[in-house]
Amino acid sequence: MAPIQVNVKNAGKVHEVQLDTDLPPSVFKEAVYQVTGVPVDRMKVMVKGGVLKDDSNWKKIAPKAGQTFMVIGAAGELPKAPEKPIVFLEDMDDSELAEALAKPVGLRNLGNTCYMNATVQALRAVPELQTALSAPSLHSATPLPGALRDMYHNMSRTTDSVTPVGFLQVLRQVNPQFGEVDRSEKKSGMGMAMGYAQQDAEECYSAIVNSLRNVPGLNSEGKIVSTSAQASLGEGRFVDQYMMGVMRRELSCDEAPEEPHAVSEEAVLKIECNINGQTNFMASGILSSLDTKIEKNSSSLGRQAVYSQKSRLARLPAYLSVHMVRFAWRQDIGKKAKIMRRVKFPLEFDALDLATDELQKKLIPVSRKLKEVERERAERRKIRKKTKVVQPAAPAASTSTSTPATPAAEGEADVEMADADKGGELEPESVYHAKEVAELDALVSPDLKTDVGSSAAGLYELVAIITHKGAAADAGHYIGFVKKNVFHPVKGTSAAAAAAAAASSSAETQGQVVGDAASSGGAAIAVAEIEEDDEDWYKFDDDKVSVFPVEKIPTLEGGGEDSSAYVLLYRSKSIR
Repeated sequence: MAPIQVNVKNAGKVHEVQLDTDLPPSVFKEAVYQVTGVPVDRMKVMVKGGVLKDDSNWKKIAPKAGQTFMVIGAAGELPKAPEKPIVFLEDMDDSELAEALAKPVGLRNLGNTCYMNATVQALRAVPELQTALSAPSLHSATPLPGALRDMYHNMSRTTDSVTPVGFLQVLRQVNPQFGEVDRSEKKSGMGMAMGYAQQDAEECYSAIVNSLRNVPGLNSEGKIVSTSAQASLGEGRFVDQYMMGVMRRELSCDEAPEEPHAVSEEAVLKIECNINGQTNFMASGILSSLDTKIEKNSSSLGRQAVYSQKSRLARLPAYLSVHMVRFAWRQDIGKKAKIMRRVKFPLEFDALDLATDELQKKLIPVSRKLKEVERERAERRKIRKKTKVVQPAAPAASTSTSTPATPAAEGEADVEMADADKGGELEPESVYHAKEVAELDALVSPDLKTDVGSSAAGLYELVAIITHKGAAADAGHYIGFVKKNVFHPVKGTSAAAAAAAAASSSAETQGQVVGDAASSGGAAIAVAEIEEDDEDWYKFDDDKVSVFPVEKIPTLEGGGEDSSAYVLLYRSKSIR
């Protein structure tokens, strides 16, 4: 059907808008926003039968040319032209080009595949995974690990968005549920071709990680130590090392305290944060899921009795996944619904309360010392930053025959300036760092030292988020967020030097990769460095990648239909 011209009335003004009934209502709402300035999330368009929703059926509404729709909502500022004009790569200077090429690439949406794109981007926050996937002989019960390796390889060797068709085909082959066709009334009623249905990102996250169970593990130096064949037998598997915790569950009968407690252990990929009317913080939501009441048959009482189940982690992995349980079955409507409640989550998470008493005793000494070390490092960082402000005045005292300063020498010069302010001597940062690492290492439990991929302190930092946008459980849009320091080493660190060396080596050898990756060709894109205090993030909205300021992270805590955190990935803080 050809587009028709309709009218919308808002704040006493009437505007003409084009309506195409072959397109979803969200497109019409965007057109209304362009003329009224009423943001889509604050807009109510009144139509026959009530309010226009994103899944409304135009066939049932039956709009006519010239019809007037009432729009309720306060207008914000009308959309403005970009403050900076669009600049093409060929018109950029060297600094602008470097900044443009520094961003990681996005993934094109192939039709309701945002759930997969957000998941794949979030898993890039686990660099050890890409190391494990590079095993010379990557044998697995499924082709998914190889497909993921090849896609990550392609993504590291281009500045353009990647079309993940190969990985998507393998994902649907291994997990047929992700190949479900959309048979909704909206599609069939509009006579549109039925595509693939929207899927759950948390289910995709779990499915992909479970498909990686036979990927070889790493040793304490981060090198592959087992073959895929050995990993398939349970020897040194990556997922078991870095992503799986061990949950210890203790079951006690409330009505018969003398009854022996039942204790069991199981490996878990994620912990759940239950959300109810009283949940305001992630930590309390997690604890409510770990401490539960169940009813079961009591052998001592010979009848059904109430039991208390207390669950705690006997092992904390290097990467802790938290599932915000935002979808729940509603009996009254007969389907899953989204829980909109705002739940605050921390950028830094102390997981000691989730650990067993035995594990806490091992973690507490390291945890306390690491917090102390972080405070001291932050203080020294402030002093050195003050030094850099006055650093340009230093060359005036040097002679024309002096040799260029090395990075270490510059650091020492900064120290001397700071000493003058504090009245004490501040040594190069490397001296402090070596001493702190030695002190922390001495406090690590021998059991944790030999447990590769476990957390030594129980302290975590948030590195990736998968969000869901929308009100419906089987619809909406998923977006991935990953912290910038996952992709970029900090200036002046050993990680920065290693990244530069790796890029140089790759440029010389260009490697050989099986499958689709071989067709990408070229060397890895040079990795840009960031400042030590850069805490910003990247937002991966399919193929659109942008910088997301850390100050905006609280906007992902929920409270409405906008993006709400659904899966959180925390990385254990390093003692190195």
